[in-house]
Amino acid sequence: MDMQLSGKRALVTGSSAGLGEAMVRMLAAEGADVVVHGRDRARAEAIAGAIVASGGRADVAIGDLARRDEAEAVVAQALAGGEIDILVNNAGHYHHLDWHTATPEKWAETYEINVISAVRMIQAIVPAMVGRGWGRVIQIGGGLASQPIPMQPDYEASLAARHNLAVSLARRLKDTGVTSNIVSPGAILVPAVKELLEKIAPAHGWGDRWEDIESGCVKDMVPNDIGRLGRPEEIAAAVVYLASGHGAYISGATLRVDGGTIRSAF
Repeated sequence: MDMQLSGKRALVTGSSAGLGEAMVRMLAAEGADVVVHGRDRARAEAIAGAIVASGGRADVAIGDLARRDEAEAVVAQALAGGEIDILVNNAGHYHHLDWHTATPEKWAETYEINVISAVRMIQAIVPAMVGRGWGRVIQIGGGLASQPIPMQPDYEASLAARHNLAVSLARRLKDTGVTSNIVSPGAILVPAVKELLEKIAPAHGWGDRWEDIESGCVKDMVPNDIGRLGRPEEIAAAVVYLASGHGAYISGATLRVDGGTIRSAF
């Protein structure tokens, strides 16, 4: 299927590792020019280099989006290679904290990184999309936005804000040719998650084979209808679909890619 991304240019924040890396790789494979963003230049350039070596087109933009001056520099770097047609706000952060340890200062830090950073990118990049009459804005959210747990309250609240702002933005973008949506991942198997699960497996009695560890984790921690963790490429595929020409009739929507973790009909 032609995703109609040839000639489009995408900025994926936080794309020097994990889910964001999978997104830029798949967007590039489908014909989009991509901007790899991160705070570590060597990592971002390595991914951009791999994309170029595979026949794609990729630039890099380096900076911390939680700082206004660096966010402005990221925008300038991204736009130096051309206009941005697709903005994916993926960069984010969370603390392993609970209601006793998540201080107001930690709440503020999490909100700055996960919400205000996305707002900065939207306000800097989306007006030009509106002017051209075409664009895609995608927030990476999560199921904890709607079904929070006792842990990580600051992170869960920031996810809820990302979902909310995306719908508000969709209303604002009515009749402009620009859409705003959310991709909501479940528990995804990125290297850091695998490392953590292997570390805690003995305490949970999950065994030492990866297949048993993953099965035990899903059963005890993140039950879903598929019976496994998601893969980064599955999140990337959802992003590519919403970014494509085939996603033109979708706006203000949440696309859950979580194996059925969130059990809701609406």
